[in-house]
Amino acid sequence: MAKTTVGGASRRRVLRLAGGGLALAALGAGAAGCREDDADGPAAGGDKPAGSKEPSTGGGGGGEDGKAPKALWSQSVPAETYGDNDELVAVAGMVIASGSPLSARDAATGKERWSLPDGVAPGAPLLLGDGTLYLASGKYDGTVSGYDPASGKETWQGRLGKEYRQPRPIAVDARQVYVVAEILEEDNSSHTNLIAALDAGSGKIVWSEQRDLGTEQNGVHAAVQGRHLVYTDFKKNLTVRDTSTGRQVWTQKTEKTNYGFFTVHEGLVIVPQGDRLHAYALADGARKWTVKAGHLTTFKEPAVVDGVLHIADSARTVRALDPATGKEIWQSKALAEAGFQVPRQYVKAGKLLCIATDLDKDGGVAALDAATGELRWTFNDGTGDHHSWLVATDGKRVFALHGKKLHALPV
Repeated sequence: MAKTTVGGASRRRVLRLAGGGLALAALGAGAAGCREDDADGPAAGGDKPAGSKEPSTGGGGGGEDGKAPKALWSQSVPAETYGDNDELVAVAGMVIASGSPLSARDAATGKERWSLPDGVAPGAPLLLGDGTLYLASGKYDGTVSGYDPASGKETWQGRLGKEYRQPRPIAVDARQVYVVAEILEEDNSSHTNLIAALDAGSGKIVWSEQRDLGTEQNGVHAAVQGRHLVYTDFKKNLTVRDTSTGRQVWTQKTEKTNYGFFTVHEGLVIVPQGDRLHAYALADGARKWTVKAGHLTTFKEPAVVDGVLHIADSARTVRALDPATGKEIWQSKALAEAGFQVPRQYVKAGKLLCIATDLDKDGGVAALDAATGELRWTFNDGTGDHHSWLVATDGKRVFALHGKKLHALPV
């Protein structure tokens, strides 16, 4: 895989963000499941990145003397992922990776506890809301289903109707499940799509709105905060709707495509745009603050974790910012100094900020001190698999997925 270059995006990034399409669905077909008796032995931590400096140690668990931690367990899993952050979740004592069959592993032991033969449509997210795991059906039968993540039993189902195709959830709150779907024409073709809200209790349609001609169903990233549903797409659209009525509150074209990545925090939507990071008010779209990246660098994917905004740039500098104001809390160049790659996903476990990268021989998972940005350890399983890394945590362990290898790392 070619590395992401300054100001651009890797070919794999574009492919994975289109992962919900029928072509990629076909690519995902035929994956075989792996039962618990196929388990691999615990994996040792990967070698340090080439040219890396020995990171200092500190609180937060994991490796000793700056070395990568030894995995508590490692398993082969039937994962089918495209690198989106919502394709690996840890909930209800389980860790679940998107795939077909969909396999739920015991977080403590790695043993399979349940599986769904039809799995989830490739590229569709695993969404958690009010103790329910929502999935786009791998059967392509027009349904969206909700499951108990502890047992795998179906507890909810929503259906738009036969005049729509490939409904998939994009966001969820305590009251509603938000989906996008293609609108079918009489000849079974589709040129438009809609966004709709399904009642989280009954599964019935609360509201539905046709999106503008030229918008796409794939590549949509969404989040809900209060009465606002916010989403982006490949067409450089940033749109906010009222969750009660579906009414469009505001929409605007973003300056540059950000491949759908943004984060929300207390009435703000925070969007990277090349070398600028902008925060807009969810209520009216007014710009509230802007942060500029360094010379000839671009911002990557942002995340608010434990009330702190984290974002890296293409020079591998990681910033911790106050999401309300954009003011810097700390800045770390430790990843660049260690020869590690640009992070694209963040979770906090104990005192550690654990990050994951796209695939690179010097990538993997790294742990930073959440208070200072100091590098504690890095982990790479050495498989050379072409998939991106994904991380999730249950607070006790950090789970790292790389292709079809799932590792549980100590906190």
